[in-house]
Amino acid sequence: MEWFSAPDYWLSRLVFQRALAALYLVAFVGAALQFRALIGERGMLPVPEYLRHAPMRRAPSIFQLHYSDRFFACCAWAGAALSAALLGGAADRLPLWTAMLWWAVLWALYLSIVNVGQTWYAFGWESLLLEAGFLAVFLGNERTAPPVLVLWLLRWLLFRVEFGAGLIKIRGDECWRRLTCLYHHHETQPMPGPLSRYFHRLPKPLHRVEAAANHVTQLLVPVLLFTPQPIASAAAGLIVATQLWLVLSGNFAWLNWLTIALALPAVDLSALAAAPPLPAPPLWYEVLVIAVTALVLALSYHPVRNMVSRRQAMNRSFDPLHLVNTYGAFGTVGRVRYEVVVEGTDERVPRPGTVWREYAFKGKPGDVRRVPRQYAPYHLRLDWLMWFAALSPAYARPWFGGFVQRLLENDRDTLRLLRGNPFPDAPPSYVRARLYHYTFTDRRQRRATGAWWQRRFVREYLPPTRLRAGDVPAGQA
Repeated sequence: MEWFSAPDYWLSRLVFQRALAALYLVAFVGAALQFRALIGERGMLPVPEYLRHAPMRRAPSIFQLHYSDRFFACCAWAGAALSAALLGGAADRLPLWTAMLWWAVLWALYLSIVNVGQTWYAFGWESLLLEAGFLAVFLGNERTAPPVLVLWLLRWLLFRVEFGAGLIKIRGDECWRRLTCLYHHHETQPMPGPLSRYFHRLPKPLHRVEAAANHVTQLLVPVLLFTPQPIASAAAGLIVATQLWLVLSGNFAWLNWLTIALALPAVDLSALAAAPPLPAPPLWYEVLVIAVTALVLALSYHPVRNMVSRRQAMNRSFDPLHLVNTYGAFGTVGRVRYEVVVEGTDERVPRPGTVWREYAFKGKPGDVRRVPRQYAPYHLRLDWLMWFAALSPAYARPWFGGFVQRLLENDRDTLRLLRGNPFPDAPPSYVRARLYHYTFTDRRQRRATGAWWQRRFVREYLPPTRLRAGDVPAGQA
């Protein structure tokens, strides 16, 4: 079938696959380094406890068959090693079926992690990585030309990412319709980056231009992905440019980078390099790709229905395999930034003059003089959940008590998620949490104080708490 292949897109496929492998590598390394404190056997939300109430049909995962921290670590590091090899082009040196199996193993490993990750893995970019990873299984390698159908499915995925995000903004917060959301967003976003303060201080007319450009890029440009070249390439280029702007303005894990990667297969790069001789695809491969295309189109019913609904849901999966999902972010933008500041003391009885030492997080705001760091595409899961905790204690109820308990025990794995331990010699006697209102300093304040933030105490979030006699060490209850 001559229509089946698109040899002119071999370079676009190559760049996309390398980018996806790099993001898989980041995801697996992050899982390996953070899981023990979050979902390990002694974690805040232990996997074994979760699996007692989550059947295989609802949470398919190899960890349903066996779980131990050592086994999880082996799976995560194996995924990282396989990703690094794909990044180096190993799959292109193998037969087609072997390369497909390699990509499928990566997808299955990360699916297994996401499906036991609970609230720590409840982000849209997890499903996005899985959906893109599933399609990559059928994209082929240098042993065959890129299949047209999978290239179109990747555009369909990119369309849903952008168009869904645009719709949820228009339907959500009225500030998007008034073009005023960016008066607040750069300051109140979950994890600002080193340039976020400068973005926030841009003139308000420019913020309105930003918001209007966002609507154009997310609501009009994605439609052009389905037009002939070179219009489709230009549309993909506009999406890439917008995503790079977002990369500079904050930390959103790998959401922006994966969206950029998804735009690459829509770009015709044939002018940069001629396609090498590529053999005709085997019949079994053609049949399999057609079947997968039919499956994706059938599973697209619920995401499309969600997009056209007035009650559009944000970042939702409709099947436990995360094959076809719905996306969207920041339908509502906060006007005020709150931060939960966690402190401890080694005094035996807290009094008005007690000295409290603050626990510093790696990414989230704390010390007002510390410059926000750039971590994306790496995902600091605890820091992100602390942003939700500041919005409402209900978001933190399942895990925050366990977090505090582990601080009171000087738990090594939990402290590794933080920037430092203010109690290196012995655990604190008490831990408390306080809620603060944070705002970026203006130019005059910055010059006078050297601070990036100013903060104002709002209320007590958690009163001074200690380990009670008879408490069981975390994870051993």
